[in-house]
Amino acid sequence: MHVIKRDGRQERVMFDKITSRIQKLCYGLNADFVDPTQITMKVIQGLYSGVTTVELDTLAAETAATLTTKHPDYAILAARIAVSNLHKETKKVFSEVMEDLYNFINPLNGRHSPMISKDTLDLIMANKDRLNSAIIYDRDFSYNFFGFKTLERSYLLKISGKDDSIEGIYDTLKQCALISKSAGGIGVAVSCIRATGSYIAGTNGNSNGLVPMLRVYNNTARYVDQGGNKRPGAFAMYLEPWHFDIFDFLELKKNTGKEEQRARDLFYALWIPDLFMKRVETNGDWSLMCPNDCPGLNECWGEEFEKLYTRYEQEGKAKRVVKAQQLWYAIIESQTETGTPYMLYKDACNRKSNQQNLGTIKCSNLCTEIVEYTSKDEIAVCNLASLALNMYVTAERTFDFQKLASVTKVIVRNLNKIIDINYYPVPEAEKSNKRHRPIGIGVQGLADAFILMRYPFESNEAQLLNLQIFETIYYAALEASCELAAEHGPYETYAGCPVSKGILQYDMWDKTPTDLWDWKALKEKIAKHGVRNSLLLAPMPTASTAQILGNNESIEPYTSNIYTRRVLSGEFQIVNPHLLKDLTERGLWNEEMKNQLIAHNGSIQEIPTIPNDVKELYKTVWEISQKVIIKMAADRGAFIDQSQSLNIHIAEPNYGKLTSMHFYGWKQGLKTGMYYLRTKPAANPIQFTLNKEKLKVAQETNSSEEEIKERNKAAMVCSLENRDECLMCGS
Repeated sequence: MHVIKRDGRQERVMFDKITSRIQKLCYGLNADFVDPTQITMKVIQGLYSGVTTVELDTLAAETAATLTTKHPDYAILAARIAVSNLHKETKKVFSEVMEDLYNFINPLNGRHSPMISKDTLDLIMANKDRLNSAIIYDRDFSYNFFGFKTLERSYLLKISGKDDSIEGIYDTLKQCALISKSAGGIGVAVSCIRATGSYIAGTNGNSNGLVPMLRVYNNTARYVDQGGNKRPGAFAMYLEPWHFDIFDFLELKKNTGKEEQRARDLFYALWIPDLFMKRVETNGDWSLMCPNDCPGLNECWGEEFEKLYTRYEQEGKAKRVVKAQQLWYAIIESQTETGTPYMLYKDACNRKSNQQNLGTIKCSNLCTEIVEYTSKDEIAVCNLASLALNMYVTAERTFDFQKLASVTKVIVRNLNKIIDINYYPVPEAEKSNKRHRPIGIGVQGLADAFILMRYPFESNEAQLLNLQIFETIYYAALEASCELAAEHGPYETYAGCPVSKGILQYDMWDKTPTDLWDWKALKEKIAKHGVRNSLLLAPMPTASTAQILGNNESIEPYTSNIYTRRVLSGEFQIVNPHLLKDLTERGLWNEEMKNQLIAHNGSIQEIPTIPNDVKELYKTVWEISQKVIIKMAADRGAFIDQSQSLNIHIAEPNYGKLTSMHFYGWKQGLKTGMYYLRTKPAANPIQFTLNKEKLKVAQETNSSEEEIKERNKAAMVCSLENRDECLMCGS
C-alpha cells in the first residue's frame, strides 16, 4: 500500500509516520486525555492505496474533531492538523501568494482570471518587505477546527430605492443583482409601489400591485449568488403597514397557498410608524391606502406623518378600512408560522438618527442593523467590522475597557479608509458612501465574555457590563472619527446633523452615560473639529465570522450547550467549550454526562449532579427572560447610532406573548423590535412519553380552526390590556 506525497512522489505507507506527525502537533495539550495513537488507528481504517497525504491530514483532523466531546484539547489538535495541512499546500511568502492570485489562469478557458485587482497587487509589491514580515503564520493556529473550515469554505480565495415606473422597478432590480453579485445583502423599500387595482395613467389600465413585482425580485435573488456560489442572493423587502397590499405581503413567505401568490426566497420586514402601534393598542380603525392616491406617506415620519395620514383618512382616500388589531393579528400569525416579518419602528429609526438632516429614512438592510438615508440617486451602503469581546477579559476576570477602546479606534480608521478604496457595484452606492461616510462596528462573543467574567446573562453585573461595553465602543469610535475630522475635515453632509449640534445618541434616548469616560471633553473636541463619519455602531449577526473565531454570535445568549456541526465526513455533536472546560475541571465530564446533555436538548438545568452556580452561568436563551434580552438591547441602544440585529427567542409562542413582547420593545424605544422570531419545535420526536402539555396540543389540534383563532385573538387582546403580567409569564 502506498501514499502520494504533496510533490507527487509515491511512498510506502508507514504508520509510525502518521503517529509522529500528529504527536508533533500535540504540544501543550493534556496528555492524560489526548491520545495520538487513537487518532492514527482511525486514520488507518480509512487508508487505501493511492491516498494522498492531504487526504490523510483531512481525515486525521476530522477524526480529532469527533473526539472533542471527550476533551476540549481535541478541538485544538484538529485545528492544528487542518491549518498545518493548508500551510503545506500554500507558499510561505505573502507577496508570492498574491502574485499567484493575480496571475491565475482559468483552467476551463485558458484565460487570465485575476483573483485580486492590479491596484492591489501593485500596492502589495511596492511594500512587500514590510507586509511579508508583518504576517505571523503561527496565529493561524488560534482558529478552532470548525472556525477554520468555515473560513476555508466561504472566505479563502481558491485558485485551480427607485420610483414607481416600469423603468424604475427594473433599474432597481438590476442594481440589486449587481450588488448581490458583489456579496452585498440588500434592503429595499417598496412602500412607494402602487397598490393592486390602482390606475396607471400611461396605459389606462390597473396595477397588479406588489406581489407580481416581488416574485420577479424573488427569482433574481435565487439566480444571483454572492461571489461565486458562496451563498445565495438575499433581499429584504420593507413595507409600511398602511399599504393596501399589506395582507398579501404577509402571506408571501408562508409554506401553504398558491405558488403564484408566494415569494419564499425573499425576506420581509415592516417599517412601522408609531401611529399604527397606538391604533392597535386602542383597537382603533386602520386605513389602507395606495401611495399613488396618497403620496408622501413614506417621505415623512412622526407628527408630520400622523397629520398627513389622518388628513387622507378624513378626505376618504382609504381603499379599505380594517380594525388595527385585525392587521396586527395577521402580522403575528405570519411571524408564528415563518419567523418574519422583521419589526422596525420607523419613527424611532428617524428620530434617533444622526442622518435625520438628510431626509426621511425609509428602510433598513437585510439584517436590520443598518439604518441609513436613501434617495433616488443614493443607495446607502456600509462597511462593517466586529469586535470579539471575549478577547478583552483578562486572566484576573476583569474587563479591559482601555484595550477595547484602543482596538475600536483602529477599526474606525481602517473602515474609514475602506470607504475611499472600496469597489462599488453601482455609482449611486459610491456617491452615498463618500458623502456621508457611515461605518458599522458590531460585536461577537458577548455571551462568551459574560461566561469568562462568571456573570450569568440575566445578572445585574452582566447588564452593567453590556452597557459599559457599548458606551466604550461608541466613545472610542466618536473620538477616532473626531481625530480623523481634525486631519481631513468632517464628512460632506455634517452641517445640521444632531452631532454637529452637540446631540449624541444617548441624548436622543434621554439617557445619562456612566462615569467611565469623559463625555464633556469629547463633546468639546467634536464641537471644534466635527466627525468624519455620520454613523459608527451597528451590531450585526456575525453568523460566519463568530464561527471562524469560535465565539457565540453577536449579542446573543447561547441557544444550546450542545449542537451539531457538519463536515464532509459527516456530522457530530459539539459541546459549549466553556461548559466542557468547567465540567472537566470539576471532574463531572464523562460519557454519561454527555448523554444527559443530549437527552435534555442542550440544557443543564434538570441535570441534578451539576452545581447551581454552573446552571446559572449556562442558561440557554430559551431559559432567559426575553424581557431581560429586550431591556439589555435598549440599554446598549443608547450608544448605538444605527440599530442592532435583535433576535427574539420564544420556545412556544402564542399571540399574547408576541404582542406583549413587541409592545414592550416599542415602548423601550428600540429601533429594531425584532429581527427573527426563533421558536422551538412543538414536540421532540424522540420523546414518546405522553405528558399534559402534549395532551393539550392534541386537544388543540382537534379544536376547530375558528375556535383556535378566537382563542389567539383573545390572548392578543388580553396581552394588550395586561402587558406586565404577560411579559412576566412567558416571553
